Amino acid sequence: MPGTRSASPAGAAGEAVVGRRTLRSETLLVLALSLGASAVSSLISFTGALTRPGGLKDQAAHLNASHAPGRPWLDLSWQAFGIATALVPVFLVAHLLLREGAPGLRAVGFDRDRPGFDLTRGTGLAAAIGGTGLLFYLGVRAAGFNLTVVPESLPDVWWKIPVLVASAVQNAVLEEVVVVGYLLRRLGQLGWTPAAALVASAVLRGSYHLYQGVGGFLGNMAMGVVFVLLYRRWGRVGPLVAAHALIDVVAFIGYALLAGRVGWLPTA
Repeated sequence: MPGTRSASPAGAAGEAVVGRRTLRSETLLVLALSLGASAVSSLISFTGALTRPGGLKDQAAHLNASHAPGRPWLDLSWQAFGIATALVPVFLVAHLLLREGAPGLRAVGFDRDRPGFDLTRGTGLAAAIGGTGLLFYLGVRAAGFNLTVVPESLPDVWWKIPVLVASAVQNAVLEEVVVVGYLLRRLGQLGWTPAAALVASAVLRGSYHLYQGVGGFLGNMAMGVVFVLLYRRWGRVGPLVAAHALIDVVAFIGYALLAGRVGWLPTA
């Protein structure tokens, strides 16, 4: 009868293939517009550092640098622009989740439903990972496997601390929503095993930190494994966002306050 063709087994299989192909293309495009592109950029940067004369620890990886030295208002405009545009992939993910019928970012546990849970779990996780991560960084840098990371080199102006906090939150939201919540959801829909999806997420996280050196890659890959396991246990990226934001806030502001004042903190 007319109109019954799509109900045939062949038609159903064709729809499944198209659906899977669409999901695969969508995932690749989201990553190409966000942290996948950062991973490629990081690899190129690391290759440049390896082939440059001198050891890795004698080179610096700069985060949160000035975009218009000596022009604070123009600099602030660039900082705000960079933070805002970096969050566009998060809004894209929210749109794509809504389009598939999921409740937007609530589907990955990024909402205001459990603020106490997210903050307490996130604070504990930040305390555990932050201290370990600092010791690991100091060790691998001393061994010559990492660049000297300069978390901030902004001018001493009134907006410095707010920009550093905003940058930390932006990093946390982008990475945890895309690399944990969204990516694991899509890989599961594409038929990946939980173990394979965990490895993919962790390796991607390590890859876009490779610009810092081997230590940046390995340390963030290990953090990625822990974050994926906790996400599967809690069902929310909220605690991960809180933990990541707290780790970065302490790193950025701590460096601003301590650089050049304590002997154990490497500076460029």
